[in-house]
Amino acid sequence: MKDIAQTQTPVGQRISLETISAQSNEATRYASKSIASISKITVQMKMLAINAKIEAARAGQVGRGFGVVADEVSAVGTEINAIAQDIQAQLHRRLSDLTAMVAAMERESTGERLVDLAFTAVDTIDRNLYERTCDVRWWATDAAFVSALADTDQRSLDRATRRLGIILDAYNIYLDLWIVDRNGRILANARPREFDVINKSIGDLPWFGTTLAQRSGDEFTAGEVVRSAYLGDRQTISYACTIRENGDKNGRVLGVMATSFDWEAQARAIVGALRMDDSMARRNTRALLVDRHARVIASSDGTGFLSEKVVIPDGMDPKSGYFVANNKLVCYHTTEGFETYRGLGWKGVVIQDIA
Repeated sequence: MKDIAQTQTPVGQRISLETISAQSNEATRYASKSIASISKITVQMKMLAINAKIEAARAGQVGRGFGVVADEVSAVGTEINAIAQDIQAQLHRRLSDLTAMVAAMERESTGERLVDLAFTAVDTIDRNLYERTCDVRWWATDAAFVSALADTDQRSLDRATRRLGIILDAYNIYLDLWIVDRNGRILANARPREFDVINKSIGDLPWFGTTLAQRSGDEFTAGEVVRSAYLGDRQTISYACTIRENGDKNGRVLGVMATSFDWEAQARAIVGALRMDDSMARRNTRALLVDRHARVIASSDGTGFLSEKVVIPDGMDPKSGYFVANNKLVCYHTTEGFETYRGLGWKGVVIQDIA
């Protein structure tokens, strides 16, 4: 028998489903080894019985009784071997069932834990972007920006440019800030030396037309995460709000205030900061943010941006859950938004190799 000290969990060691599974596998190996030993002994018993019968036959009438004993020994050996084989089959089946149940429990436990992690990722970015909606709506009322669109003289535009620069110096989470007229022409930006966008037209960008149609200054528009040709192919998401006459939220629309969020740096900081243990690292765990088109827009390993998709199978809960695909456990949680920010239909996703 194996020393019980070899199978007990050391004091202070966390008992996990993985530990239980390892013990189950060890029990399977031990049982198989023991039954193999029994089978070996029964083979030896049969050989002894055969030899005994041979010797009994040579002894003639004197050895007849010994021959009967030899037959019984052979029969007992056969029965013991049959019992051993049955035990082996039963143990193998039951331990296999146990291993399968442990694996299912571990997958369920891991799935629930990783769904929570996926929620943390999307909830954190939602809280961050909620602040961005507040920024753009507040800045759109700045007198310098209202004057720049109302007067459009160079002095007013220069003042607006300086003001944009001051704001951006305090908010380094943005790549650039733009003041745009109703025709979609950029009149001023915060970093004119870095981004040459003055007089360029953005009227064809989907979020611009949507912004002009806003009913009041309380509203905002969010674009998609893109690589912007206006910002040196940098990753960004734009938030925009109307600039209105006199800064009044119900005033006549003069133009648009647009912010370009530094997406790559901020999103990578979020998915890269999620706490992962050694087990997760061994299983090549990836944390992702996925947009409403199922495209990867951020990943902890820096791969797949806008080129990889994570599609939730039909029939799955659209809010949260997990499934297996290509020998990987895929866990997801859809945005719940934050405060007045309803979110953009994004998902936090965590993908892990199945052990």
